[in-house]
Parts: sequence; structure tokens; C-alpha cells
Amino acid sequence: MIFVFAGVAALLAVVFFGSLFLADYVMTGKKQTEEEAFAWQSEHYDTGFYETAEKFNYKVASFDGYVLNVRLLKSSTPTDKYVIISHGYTDNHIGSLKYAKMYLDFGFNTVIYDLRGHGENDRTFTTYSIREGEDIAALVKDTRERYKDLTVLGLHGESLGAASTIASLKFKPEVDFAVADCGFADIESVLRLAYKNAHVPSFLVNFADFGAKIKYHYSIKKMRPIDSLKDNTVPILFIHGDCDTFITPENSERMYKAADGVKEIHIIKNAGHAESILINPDEYKHTVDKFIKSITK
Repeated sequence: MIFVFAGVAALLAVVFFGSLFLADYVMTGKKQTEEEAFAWQSEHYDTGFYETAEKFNYKVASFDGYVLNVRLLKSSTPTDKYVIISHGYTDNHIGSLKYAKMYLDFGFNTVIYDLRGHGENDRTFTTYSIREGEDIAALVKDTRERYKDLTVLGLHGESLGAASTIASLKFKPEVDFAVADCGFADIESVLRLAYKNAHVPSFLVNFADFGAKIKYHYSIKKMRPIDSLKDNTVPILFIHGDCDTFITPENSERMYKAADGVKEIHIIKNAGHAESILINPDEYKHTVDKFIKSITK
């Protein structure tokens, strides 16, 4: 009998510590340095504009006192339009440059920042849109208070940044539009697909969820930006690459169907994850420009 109890205890220990390991893997992945991010961006498009852009650095305390490092890129021509851009998981504010140039050309002052736990911010775990969405709501409030000349304010996010942008909408931020590029509707389905593609049992997501609740007090199964779209009033443009096998286009399609209010969806052909603006920049810029003009005219 003692061997049975020992075996059960050993199995429970494996499950418990294995769950904590899986939660750590999902929620505390390795982040890029600014140098690594800039090198990648520079290999894929012309980042020369960034060196000459007028920049201002500042910090914003979020809803819980967590400090976000923020950078304003000023338009070369005076403007009262602003946009807040949110980068993807493991990236930092440099990852937003591929969209910043577009908005600068549109005549927007561009706010880029490091998401919670990324870049120059203090290290912490990722909640896949829960805390991050509330951070964006805090940034919106700060932007409106900081820039008194502001007349138009938009949001633009990529991947985790897109999901967080969508999640922020439940806080009813005072913004004129939101662009969500390759965001996820819920992180659980993304993880299950990733495990399946890696030939790992997808039920391990349940253990990661258990570990996340024990160690971080957040449930992976509740990381669902799609739930923020009921009663939405902010015009949203969903963009997704049709060849995205990491966060599939179905995610944007589900959110488009769930969203109340003004909405559009645009699928970019031959684009993988977070590649749409790189694969077809002209189509991408035309789509965003047309959308913004349609709701700010």
C-alpha cells in the first residue's frame, strides 16, 4: 500500500510542477532586446526614417502603478492626430516601426511603447490581453491629458498588441478607431493549435492553465479578447494574412462577427503571421487609410 501512496504522490508532484513549468513557458517567454528587434526590422524594410524622426521619451503609470516606457514620434508636419501602436509578444516598441512610418505619412503623431514585461519595462509575466488591455486604456487616458491639441486618436496593434487593443475596448476608451492586425480571439485555441502542430498533446493546455492560476492567479482560458466586443462602439478594422498558421485568420473572422458597431475585415493574400504590411504594403496602407478616412471625415 505504501508503494501505491508513494506512486500517487510522485504522480501528483509531476503534475503540479509540470503545470508550473508549462505556465512559465507560456507566460514568461524570452523577450527581444532593442538591438535585436531593430536588426530584424532593418533587414525587412527601410527603417531610416526612425533615425531622423523627432522623438520624445516619457513614462506612464498604468492602472496598478506598473510603469510603461513610451516614445512619441512626431509627424514632420504639425498635426492634431495621434495613434497608439502596440507590438507583438516577445517584441518591443521597435517592432511597431513597420506601422509607425505609415501613420507618420498619414500625418499622425505616433505613440509607441513597450508592452508590460517587454523591452525596457520591469520584467513581469504576460496575461495575453487582460492586464495589457487595461494598460492601453491607461495610455489612451494619458495621451488625451498629455496632448491638449489632440482631435483624433486611434489604436493599432499587431498579434498580442492587436488582442490587447481589442481587450481595451471593454473599458470604453475615448478613441476614434482601432486597427487589429493578426490578433487572437482567445489564447487557449492558439496554444492548442500550436501544441497540435508540434505533435504535443493539446490537453497539456489544461495543465498550463492550472499552473497559471496557481502561480500567477490568472486563467489562460479567460484570456479572451473576443469577449470585449459586445456593445462595442469603436470602429474596428481587422486585418489578417491568409497564410497565418500561428494565429489563423479564423480568429479575426470570429471577432469580426462578434463585434458590435462599425467594423471591417480585410484578408491579405500570401501573408503569414505579422507579415501583411511587409508582403503587400500598398494594399495595407490603402486599406488602413481608406478606413480611417471613412470614420473620421
